Amino acid sequence: MRLGGRIQAAAEVLEDVTERRTPVTMALRDWGKAHRFAGSKDRSAIGNIVLDALRRKSSIAFRMNDDSPRSLALGATVFSGGVSVEDILEQTKDDVHFGAPLTEDQIAKLKGQIDLKTAPEWVRADVPDWLWPAFETNFDEEAVIEGASLTNRAPLDIRVNAIKAKRDGLDVEKAVPTEISPIGMRFEPVTGFGRHPNIQSDPDFLTGKLEIQDEGSQIVSLLVAAKPGEKILDYCAGGGGKSLALASDMNNEGAVHAFDIDKRRLAPTYERAARAGATIIKVVQPPAKSLNNLRGAMDRVLVDAPCTGVGTWRRKPDTKWRLTEDALGRRMQEQVKVLDEAKHFVKPGGYLFYVTCSMLAAENEAQVYAFLERDADFTLLSAGEVWEDRFGIDVPKPWSADGCTLTLTPASTNTDGFFFAVMEKKT
Repeated sequence: MRLGGRIQAAAEVLEDVTERRTPVTMALRDWGKAHRFAGSKDRSAIGNIVLDALRRKSSIAFRMNDDSPRSLALGATVFSGGVSVEDILEQTKDDVHFGAPLTEDQIAKLKGQIDLKTAPEWVRADVPDWLWPAFETNFDEEAVIEGASLTNRAPLDIRVNAIKAKRDGLDVEKAVPTEISPIGMRFEPVTGFGRHPNIQSDPDFLTGKLEIQDEGSQIVSLLVAAKPGEKILDYCAGGGGKSLALASDMNNEGAVHAFDIDKRRLAPTYERAARAGATIIKVVQPPAKSLNNLRGAMDRVLVDAPCTGVGTWRRKPDTKWRLTEDALGRRMQEQVKVLDEAKHFVKPGGYLFYVTCSMLAAENEAQVYAFLERDADFTLLSAGEVWEDRFGIDVPKPWSADGCTLTLTPASTNTDGFFFAVMEKKT
């Protein structure tokens, strides 16, 4: 496909996403099934345009003075994809798949006629306007920077499984060591119409030496500071990513109980644990009463709580625009519930860890302090001290509103957004 066809295809996918509210992964898949002539490079290029457009939907619409799918696709191609207006004009000449040629007004807009600096802050940050006050509350003068950092393309991070390998013993082409995590490697974000390597076909992945995991997720797993021989409960384990990281950090000694209320999300954990050689992972199927024998017996309980996923907007940009106040409220109710349930499994002197992939105080600090008011048996500890113990003082620092809890962000730590807090149960 030529450039014009790719832009037009991206506009069609964006129409499906923005007007019919189809999740972007499904919209891209459906387009590919309906256009089987498109090669893998074409699909990758179209996907890049679509995701770039969704990451910067507000700012592109402002600069184009038009929020139509075609304008979003054109703006993403130029403003994010690095394609010049001249290249578009040249490469779409006589291209019937491009549709109508660029108008003089579109050319002027693509060349920067409208200065983004004149836009409202929420537009410059590409944060939904209803959510902007929460960003301002959390990040103050850095709110625009933090919001805009979520509009960039994300890297591909992998974690070295210490059960089977060491980072300095692996040679993964084009991957560099992560800056904070001592067990991570990174493929930098792709540029233009490029794509990340298919790491899942790499022999080191297939034999369990590597696992795909964002550096932020690696970091919060390491902050749990799990020790060999301990008993750990991963209460909202999902697909098992953090359970695998905990088992690796424990040198495969002890027990990691991986539980999730949704058995479909939990299903991949079996295969992933087997591939990693993580024999200490014990998958516990719902219902919650299956955990009754673990009550009051766990050294550490990790609650990776359900949340809005604001910290993952670089990877899942369509969720940014589908998020509603009602959905936020539901997530907050779920967070209260899982904290109040998970606390029962912590033994006296043990630790309860609260983690989200959100950057909103309402889901993070507010939930921790409300929990501490409900249960006087738990005390908030300083996660900053754990940070320095595990990573030293020379690495990038996360946000901390209270000196105890931590918030990782793309702007501060160059990771996905994650919140981390640790509480100790009184003896």
